Amino acid sequence: MEVLMMKKPVLRSQLKDIILDISWAKVADRYFDRSPSWIHQKIDAADDSEGFTPAEREQLKEALNDLADRIRRVADDI
Repeated sequence: MEVLMMKKPVLRSQLKDIILDISWAKVADRYFDRSPSWIHQKIDAADDSEGFTPAEREQLKEALNDLADRIRRVADDI
């Protein structure tokens, strides 16, 4: 009997500390002009052929940095 090993989504594990705290639907819309399902499919992809392209990864990095800066500014104003 052949056992198939499912690859674990790498990006999902990288995002584990924040994945439940961010509205990915808003990230998809604001930074990618895409649907919530699109970003969830990309995050859950088991391999690079289905996941973010290198350009999209850079765009995600910039989006998360922008979001972090916006949160920091709000926190500083409190």
